[in-house]
Amino acid sequence: MINIIRSIKEDFVSIYNRDPAARNWLEIVLCYSGVHAVAAHRVNHALWRCGLKTIARFLSTFVRWLTGVEIHPGATIGKRFFIDHGMGVVIGETTCIGDDVILYQGVVLGGTSWTKGKRHPTVDDNVVIGAHAIVLGPITIGHHSKVGAGSVVIHDVPPHSSVVGIPAKVVHRYDENMPHSELEHGTMPDPYGEALTSLSERLKTLETQMGDLKK
Repeated sequence: MINIIRSIKEDFVSIYNRDPAARNWLEIVLCYSGVHAVAAHRVNHALWRCGLKTIARFLSTFVRWLTGVEIHPGATIGKRFFIDHGMGVVIGETTCIGDDVILYQGVVLGGTSWTKGKRHPTVDDNVVIGAHAIVLGPITIGHHSKVGAGSVVIHDVPPHSSVVGIPAKVVHRYDENMPHSELEHGTMPDPYGEALTSLSERLKTLETQMGDLKK
């Protein structure tokens, strides 16, 4: 119980330090559905590990109804976990989440198999997953990586990387010795947009050349 209280306290402190919208402790306690879901999960996970799995599942379902966040009580979650806005987040049973991870609304950490065993993602420390991103299967998101909003990740992501797209591809690798903003996940490179822009410019050049030839 002491460890659960300590973990919940660390969650609160990390949110107060990270989120500029968190003006005071009372606001976090009353208004952050992600905080409610994670705090309840820490209790439900302890019940799950004690063998009270049906009770843990029932309580997690009740919490989903209250918060809009579905976290299976079997999921393992590290320290200072933050779900921002919360609604629509789904975290599967065999998911493993490291320390200092941030998820935004609508994120799904899901499975791709009906077989028992490890079937959900592993998210290493200091990862940021953007809004409505989907991470599927027993893959690993390496530490200090970012997943762009709306991406679908079906392959391992190396550490210190940014991935975007459907399916997600690595579009940037960070220098691990250089700090980068953990909350900045909306301005990552867009390889598809860049490719379309390049194609458009090429078409304009060809049209100009064709016009010159006709003259």
